[in-house]
Amino acid sequence: MIRLAVVLSHPIQYYAPWFRQLAQQQGLLLQVFYLWDFGVSPQLDRGFGQELQWDVPLLEGYTHTFVANCSSEPGTHHFAGLHNPSLAGELLRWRPDAVLLFGYAYRSHLGLLLDPRLWHVPLLLRGDSHQLAPRAGLKPLLALLLRRLLFRRFAAGLPVGQANAAWMARNGIRRLFLAPHAVDNARFQAAAPEAERAARAWRQQLGIPAAAPVVLFAGKFEAKKRPLDLLEAFAALHHPTAVLVFVGAGPLEAELKRRATFLGLGQVIFQGFQNQTAMPRTYALADLVVLPSYGPGETWGLCINEAMNLAKTVIVSSHVGCGPDLVIPGQTGWIFPSGDRMALTAALEVAFSDPDLLLQMGMASRKHIDSYSYHQATAGLMQALTLLQR
Repeated sequence: MIRLAVVLSHPIQYYAPWFRQLAQQQGLLLQVFYLWDFGVSPQLDRGFGQELQWDVPLLEGYTHTFVANCSSEPGTHHFAGLHNPSLAGELLRWRPDAVLLFGYAYRSHLGLLLDPRLWHVPLLLRGDSHQLAPRAGLKPLLALLLRRLLFRRFAAGLPVGQANAAWMARNGIRRLFLAPHAVDNARFQAAAPEAERAARAWRQQLGIPAAAPVVLFAGKFEAKKRPLDLLEAFAALHHPTAVLVFVGAGPLEAELKRRATFLGLGQVIFQGFQNQTAMPRTYALADLVVLPSYGPGETWGLCINEAMNLAKTVIVSSHVGCGPDLVIPGQTGWIFPSGDRMALTAALEVAFSDPDLLLQMGMASRKHIDSYSYHQATAGLMQALTLLQR
């Protein structure tokens, strides 16, 4: 029996189903150590700019504990937001054979990496950073050198995809075991039939004609996701019937609405934040899902996984971490150069030029996403743990 401790910032809707599966994995004893309690009670989400609580189970089906956080401002928006002085002691008392760290760039993570009491315990890194948006200059170079020193502590890495694997290798982690980023495919696929029915009714409520193609942006209205790029690209499309739907909330909401009004776009609809149980219907509303992010901050883009589970064709920018894995150009979607609004408009034009092809590509997306599941992530994790136990 391998005793695996997982250290994670807070309960996350994408990971809880995986932990439930891991708790049933033969030969594995799992304990999750959370460093913050965001998501399990109503709290302000800085990205959405509103108070929220996820409406899917986050803590059921696996053993876990919340480690006391002493930060004066708990959260993942700054280095000191995860400050858990008792973490190392609690891990030692649990006696893990290995520790899986989700991330590395917070005070508590750094404490674990440098604590000599844990040097006999193998550490594994799971993250989703990439170098698709490289930054030049002295500061990034120094950061790379420091990471290479720090990452010597990791016995192995569990990259979530190709771009993340390249980043880990560049930062000095030699043993890599692919554990692909995934969402709860089973939940989304099981919800698809009802979601399609609900989306047809929602379309009528929103006044969208049955034959009108719908472009969807789902997420936080924040700078890194570049929703304004999509708005401008859609305006340049001049499609007679297409509708652009923004689902979510965030600091750019007012600016997006002002710009849509200024451009005279009557075919743009804003819907508020949709919780997890409403997301299958949200994707079912769309014919095309777009994520136009810019910069290194869009480390993966799990909304693309979700959309593909609903058989949707996707368009992502070249800075979106999932692009090299999930988007097969011309088969499951398209990738455009990040920040290039004209290229995004061209991709939209191609997508809407052949409705039958768009449907076929959506079905290809649905098939492709089956390879990005919790089962595959577990296989990579167990391969790493088995090797480390030898």
